[in-house]
Amino acid sequence: MSTRHELTDEQWAVIELLPKPKSGPGRPPADPRKTLNGILYVLKTGCAWADLPR
Repeated sequence: MSTRHELTDEQWAVIELLPKPKSGPGRPPADPRKTLNGILYVLKTGCAWADLPR
């Protein structure tokens, strides 16, 4: 279920055209769509990163 703070499928389709990060040693990458939606939520609502809903 998406909320008004998340990217639509159409918006995400445009962003998915950007180059993918290269894999390498270290932590496996997080889901980029969830990460970007979280960043946008914090920017739009002004909440602290620690208060971000799951």
